[in-house]
Amino acid sequence: MLQQILHDMYIDPELLAELSDVQKHILFYKMREEQLRRWREREAWEALAQVEGLRPPKVKRGRWLGAASDKHIQWLLGADGEVWVWIMGEGPGDKPYEEISEELIAERARLQAQREAEELWRQKEAEITKKFRDALANEKARILAEKWKVEMEDRKAAKVLEERIHEEFKRKEEEERKRGEEQIRLQEEQRAKELYWTLKQAQLQSHPSEKEEREWEEQLRRSKAADEERSRRAQRARDEYQRHSLRAIQKGTVAGLSSRFQELGQSHEQEARLDHRLPGPGPLSPLAVPGSRTWERPLRPVSREVIVRWFKEEQLPRRAGFERNSKAIAPWFHGIISREDAEDLLENMTEGAFLVRVSEKIWGYTLSYRLQKGFKHFLVDASGDFYSFLGVDPNRHATLTDLIDFHKEEIITVSGGELLQEPCGQRDSPPDYHLLFE
Repeated sequence: MLQQILHDMYIDPELLAELSDVQKHILFYKMREEQLRRWREREAWEALAQVEGLRPPKVKRGRWLGAASDKHIQWLLGADGEVWVWIMGEGPGDKPYEEISEELIAERARLQAQREAEELWRQKEAEITKKFRDALANEKARILAEKWKVEMEDRKAAKVLEERIHEEFKRKEEEERKRGEEQIRLQEEQRAKELYWTLKQAQLQSHPSEKEEREWEEQLRRSKAADEERSRRAQRARDEYQRHSLRAIQKGTVAGLSSRFQELGQSHEQEARLDHRLPGPGPLSPLAVPGSRTWERPLRPVSREVIVRWFKEEQLPRRAGFERNSKAIAPWFHGIISREDAEDLLENMTEGAFLVRVSEKIWGYTLSYRLQKGFKHFLVDASGDFYSFLGVDPNRHATLTDLIDFHKEEIITVSGGELLQEPCGQRDSPPDYHLLFE
């Protein structure tokens, strides 16, 4: 699976979502290594071809590593054959720098004054609206109180009086608005002039203000902090990759020895059956290897039926899910269950508890791990003839049990320090893996 990702330089978004942060960092680090390897290989080939005269020297051009397109850039040449260069302000019809600078300053001042004027007008408009709304409400309350005191025949006159007063207030409000708009307009013009001269003086002095200096220093500090954090993450990913590589060198023979002992045990058992005419293993025995594989595995799991068949065809002969040197199914092994179901099983267990479930995303498994607060999920690639964590652990194990036993003593990641301690067993009957062994 990892080799396929590095070959295509692409990972499915759903599969990427299943990876932990550490797995993502290491996977991206390996993809970057592969990009650099391809680039160096291409450069070496190009140099060799030029030396041997197979092709003329090639002008270097910008290209995205691994991209399928042949996009590039070329310099525009002048009449003298050199790269054509245009300097702003010196070309025919160009405005002088001073004139452009003046226009930019004036435009900045105008826009700043316009924004300030709009803000002032919103405040002024709110004040005017509130003022006349409150006055009108008070007047309506007064008229309403008087209306209940007059006779029935005077109520019509009171209504006419109310409408006339309403129109009068509306007229006064409109006049007040016009005066406010004119006042804001004059303030905007005055503010534009003030800002123009302020910006002009700042340009002449060529020294940033104390506030701008502080803002610049704060932006620079944040940028440096972000760069340092990215550098630390990349370093942790490289250290993680190097640690596992060294561990693979030190203990790389464990998986091979386990596989050889397993083959040796199977050979002895077959010889014993031939000598003593022992009955063969039952239908649940993983040693009952099918005579021939008559199916072609899709690139990805497409349904539960296909996953069950993959397990029976490829995983049962490799004793996946069984305890070492036993016909009993391991207590940590589970069937095709979801992430939510796995977390529900681990919810009431302590840190270090774990289970292994058949994955629906890749040809392999997912190791679900209980943290002190929360959970982690690691993908286990079983698409080849070995088992390994996808993007985290370069160690290759001959069996799934080898991988589990290895990480009972060795942590999975340096940053998390995950050690497999307590297996999480079945809770329901029949067990969730019964379809895999029917």
